[in-house]
Amino acid sequence: MIAAHDFYENEYAQFWITNGILIFEYKQNLILGLEVAQNVVADRIRFQNEKAFPVLCDVRGIVNTDKSGRDYLAQSGSVLTKAVALLVNQKVSLTISNFYLRINKPTVPTQLFTDPDEALAYLKQFV
Repeated sequence: MIAAHDFYENEYAQFWITNGILIFEYKQNLILGLEVAQNVVADRIRFQNEKAFPVLCDVRGIVNTDKSGRDYLAQSGSVLTKAVALLVNQKVSLTISNFYLRINKPTVPTQLFTDPDEALAYLKQFV
Protein backbone atom coordinates (compact mmCIF):
# COMPACT_ATOMS: atom_id res chain seq x y z
CA MET A 1 0.00 0.00 0.00
CA ILE A 2 1.22 3.46 -0.87
CA ALA A 3 -0.44 6.32 0.95
CA ALA A 4 -2.23 8.81 -1.24
CA HIS A 5 -2.16 10.98 1.90
CA ASP A 6 -5.66 12.27 1.41
CA PHE A 7 -7.75 9.11 1.70
CA TYR A 8 -7.21 5.38 2.21
CA GLU A 9 -9.62 2.47 2.44
CA ASN A 10 -9.13 -1.22 3.19
CA GLU A 11 -11.72 -3.93 3.74
CA TYR A 12 -12.24 -2.92 7.40
CA ALA A 13 -12.02 0.87 7.54
CA GLN A 14 -11.37 4.11 5.74
CA PHE A 15 -9.31 7.06 6.91
CA TRP A 16 -8.34 10.55 5.88
CA ILE A 17 -6.69 13.65 7.34
CA THR A 18 -8.62 16.92 7.76
CA ASN A 19 -7.29 20.05 9.48
CA GLY A 20 -4.47 18.09 11.13
CA ILE A 21 -6.82 15.41 12.52
CA LEU A 22 -6.87 11.83 11.27
CA ILE A 23 -10.46 10.65 10.80
CA PHE A 24 -10.75 6.87 11.08
CA GLU A 25 -14.06 5.13 10.33
CA TYR A 26 -14.68 1.41 10.76
CA LYS A 27 -17.00 -0.17 8.18
CA GLN A 28 -20.53 -1.25 9.12
CA ASN A 29 -21.29 -4.56 10.86
CA LEU A 30 -17.63 -5.20 11.65
CA ILE A 31 -16.44 -7.76 14.16
CA LEU A 32 -13.14 -6.50 15.54
CA GLY A 33 -10.78 -9.40 16.15
CA LEU A 34 -7.00 -9.66 16.19
CA GLU A 35 -6.55 -9.85 12.40
CA VAL A 36 -8.77 -6.82 11.81
CA ALA A 37 -6.99 -4.83 14.55
CA GLN A 38 -3.54 -5.70 13.16
CA ASN A 39 -4.53 -4.76 9.61
CA VAL A 40 -6.12 -1.42 10.45
CA VAL A 41 -3.27 -0.35 12.75
CA ALA A 42 -0.60 -1.29 10.17
CA ASP A 43 -2.42 0.53 7.36
CA ARG A 44 -3.06 3.58 9.55
CA ILE A 45 0.62 3.84 10.53
CA ARG A 46 1.73 3.57 6.89
CA PHE A 47 -0.87 6.14 5.88
CA GLN A 48 0.40 8.57 8.51
CA ASN A 49 3.94 8.32 7.11
CA GLU A 50 5.55 8.33 10.60
CA LYS A 51 3.75 11.52 11.72
CA ALA A 52 1.63 11.53 14.90
CA PHE A 53 -1.93 12.89 14.74
CA PRO A 54 -4.90 13.32 17.03
CA VAL A 55 -7.40 10.67 15.87
CA LEU A 56 -11.17 10.69 15.60
CA CYS A 57 -12.03 6.99 15.59
CA ASP A 58 -15.60 6.26 14.50
CA VAL A 59 -16.40 2.87 16.02
CA ARG A 60 -20.15 2.99 15.31
CA GLY A 61 -19.78 0.27 12.65
CA ILE A 62 -18.32 -2.26 15.11
CA VAL A 63 -20.94 -4.76 16.27
CA ASN A 64 -18.66 -6.93 18.42
CA THR A 65 -15.05 -7.37 19.52
CA ASP A 66 -12.94 -10.13 20.96
CA LYS A 67 -10.32 -9.94 23.70
CA SER A 68 -7.34 -10.42 21.37
CA GLY A 69 -8.47 -7.53 19.16
CA ARG A 70 -9.06 -5.23 22.15
CA ASP A 71 -5.71 -6.21 23.70
CA TYR A 72 -3.87 -5.51 20.45
CA LEU A 73 -5.49 -2.08 20.13
CA ALA A 74 -4.63 -1.27 23.75
CA GLN A 75 -0.97 -2.19 23.18
CA SER A 76 -0.36 -1.05 19.59
CA GLY A 77 -3.40 0.96 18.57
CA SER A 78 -2.06 4.21 20.03
CA VAL A 79 1.18 4.22 18.02
CA LEU A 80 1.56 7.64 16.36
CA THR A 81 -1.54 9.08 18.03
CA LYS A 82 -1.52 12.23 20.16
CA ALA A 83 -5.05 11.69 21.49
CA VAL A 84 -8.11 9.66 20.52
CA ALA A 85 -11.78 10.61 20.40
CA LEU A 86 -13.95 7.52 20.06
CA LEU A 87 -17.18 8.31 18.23
CA VAL A 88 -19.81 5.87 19.49
CA ASN A 89 -23.54 5.34 19.17
CA GLN A 90 -25.83 5.13 22.15
CA LYS A 91 -26.20 1.36 22.14
CA VAL A 92 -23.65 -1.34 21.37
CA SER A 93 -20.48 0.64 20.74
CA LEU A 94 -20.93 2.81 23.85
CA THR A 95 -20.98 -0.33 25.99
CA ILE A 96 -18.03 -1.87 24.13
CA SER A 97 -16.03 1.38 24.26
CA ASN A 98 -16.62 1.96 27.97
CA PHE A 99 -15.50 -1.59 28.63
CA TYR A 100 -12.37 -1.02 26.47
CA LEU A 101 -11.44 2.16 28.35
CA ARG A 102 -11.90 0.58 31.78
CA ILE A 103 -10.13 -2.70 31.09
CA ASN A 104 -7.49 -1.87 28.48
CA LYS A 105 -6.50 1.64 29.63
CA PRO A 106 -5.21 3.34 26.44
CA THR A 107 -1.80 5.03 26.68
CA VAL A 108 -2.90 8.37 25.16
CA PRO A 109 -5.73 10.71 26.21
CA THR A 110 -8.93 9.01 25.06
CA GLN A 111 -12.54 10.13 25.45
CA LEU A 112 -15.93 8.90 24.24
CA PHE A 113 -18.30 11.06 22.19
CA THR A 114 -21.66 10.60 20.50
CA ASP A 115 -21.44 13.93 18.64
CA PRO A 116 -18.80 14.27 15.87
CA ASP A 117 -18.46 18.05 16.36
CA GLU A 118 -17.73 17.64 20.07
CA ALA A 119 -15.14 14.95 19.26
CA LEU A 120 -13.39 17.25 16.75
CA ALA A 121 -13.44 20.15 19.22
CA TYR A 122 -11.74 17.94 21.82
CA LEU A 123 -9.05 16.85 19.35
CA LYS A 124 -8.22 20.38 18.13
CA GLN A 125 -6.25 21.01 21.33
CA PHE A 126 -3.82 18.25 20.24
CA VAL A 127 -3.14 19.50 16.66
